[in-house]
Amino acid sequence: MQASFYTPEDYNALPDQPGVYKYYNDNQELIYVGKAKSLKKRVSSYFVKNTGVNHKTRRMVREIRQIEITLVNSEFDALLLENNLIKKTQPKYNILLRDDKTYPYLVLTNENFPQIYPTRKMIIGRGIYYGPFASVKAMNNVLELIRSLFTIRTCRLDLSPYKIAEQKYKVCLEYHIGNCLGPCEGLQGEPAYMKDIEQAKNILKGNLGIAKAYFKQYMQEAAEKYAFERAQYYKDKLDLLEKYQAKSMVVNPSIKDLDVFTIVTDEKIAYVNFLKIKNGSINITKTVELKKKLDETESELLLTAIVRLRDQFNSESPEIIVNIEFEEEFEGLNIHVPKIGDKKHLLDLSLKNAKYYKKEKALAAGDVADKKFRVLKQLQNDLSLQEMPDHIECFDNSNIQGTNPVASMVCFLNGKPANKEYRHYHIKTVEGPNDFASMTEVVGRRYKRLLEEDKQLPKLIVIDGGKGQLSSSVEALKNLGIYGKVPIIGIAKRLEEIYFPEDSYPIHIDKKSESLRLLQRIRDEAHRFAITFHRDVRSKKAFGTQLTEIEGIGPGTSEKLLKHFKSVKKIKEASLEEIEAIIGKSKAEKLLESFEQKKSS
Repeated sequence: MQASFYTPEDYNALPDQPGVYKYYNDNQELIYVGKAKSLKKRVSSYFVKNTGVNHKTRRMVREIRQIEITLVNSEFDALLLENNLIKKTQPKYNILLRDDKTYPYLVLTNENFPQIYPTRKMIIGRGIYYGPFASVKAMNNVLELIRSLFTIRTCRLDLSPYKIAEQKYKVCLEYHIGNCLGPCEGLQGEPAYMKDIEQAKNILKGNLGIAKAYFKQYMQEAAEKYAFERAQYYKDKLDLLEKYQAKSMVVNPSIKDLDVFTIVTDEKIAYVNFLKIKNGSINITKTVELKKKLDETESELLLTAIVRLRDQFNSESPEIIVNIEFEEEFEGLNIHVPKIGDKKHLLDLSLKNAKYYKKEKALAAGDVADKKFRVLKQLQNDLSLQEMPDHIECFDNSNIQGTNPVASMVCFLNGKPANKEYRHYHIKTVEGPNDFASMTEVVGRRYKRLLEEDKQLPKLIVIDGGKGQLSSSVEALKNLGIYGKVPIIGIAKRLEEIYFPEDSYPIHIDKKSESLRLLQRIRDEAHRFAITFHRDVRSKKAFGTQLTEIEGIGPGTSEKLLKHFKSVKKIKEASLEEIEAIIGKSKAEKLLESFEQKKSS
């Protein structure tokens, strides 16, 4: 196979042969890999077709700067090459299986007295790997069966002949309880051990019938020799195999090896179920999601899943049954849709699994949405609100000994802080420490502005305080004519009591309730925001006082300097030119002269 390169303008020059094409963008990044029965026809369709092409495909086509093609012998070869390339490079516009799990294998080690144990890493040369298993439970069931049937060692010792001869090891507990025959001390020879390994291989391959025949033969031979205890031993092993096979979903012993694939889709995702049938039993069942990247058809999505899942689970079944018809035939893949019989029942079972998976995903998505709004719904119930409070605003005042009174408003949307909607307020109409009047002012200012700007009012107003602060806020709403249109409550800190307007008695929400915790979080956030603002205001005023004590520097000049430099310290560190640019040369010189005098005194 040899690669050739083309530009998008040269698509007509592509050969009319099967192969794989790769699209690259400006940065030489691989953005898409596709396969085609005819490279010329397939690639041309991207650049010629104008109708019925979705936005994502158009966007991809606009990014293409170079096309690389590789010719192969058949469409099936193209399919396999495409799968390998996508698995290796994962281009951004290709369909990707949503399945990042590393599946477990059982490895039969390549050593004296081989071991069988689970692993998730395949290391070339370590041994023969069986799997992958769709679940750890399925793998453990097989491993448990093998260890129940055969005396295969579980230790990781190096049982090379010279180490056994030198008597380097002693038997462990597994020997004493009958799970191992002690090859580490030379108590079991390797030929006898390998007989068990050969039968374990049959089970690992899914050939339970051969293992059953093996135990049945030894049971009958023991019975003929009147060795009834030995015969019972083999009968118990046979029963174990029978029970294990009974737990497997037996389809029909006449159906040997078969793969079943079914697909159901929604707007964005395809759900594909895979059943692997081995010797009449289902030994793998798996459902995966494929996220649609371009304008893929159901058959394209299903074919992608077939190739990748068969590759992932090492399936070489000669027959594949599906629930949708394919227009084309693929040499090397016997794909068909059964209409009657056991194979049709298998197809229905697979389709049922795919639909169930899709339904569960939809319910899970609904649960996420429900979980997101669960607390808000609970708060709605606790406060008997007509609407879910997905927009809450909370007010708090802050002043220390009556100085620098300020207020804050925080906003929560869908139960989360909406920081961009937070507001600070300087109290303008109230003199002295009067929380009630301050609350009337800021609530009035907030909602007067929202009404003037024709913006949406909140679904719930929370006031940090008890009856007094709540009554003052209600007065502001009445003045604006919106009292009764917006629910409003007060939350008192001492006992976390909830007050409603015109109701003398508060309600108490369960202290462990998520809705109360949300109200507390909103209240605490408003308090934090108000305190931080108050601290900043006091600091600036203190800085301003230091500056206005200097002759020639008034409040306006002080404010300009602080707005630009943020602190007196930074003003002191500034150069004459920097200060002069803000307040002029004369004032800048007076300011720096004052600083120098204070340094020397």
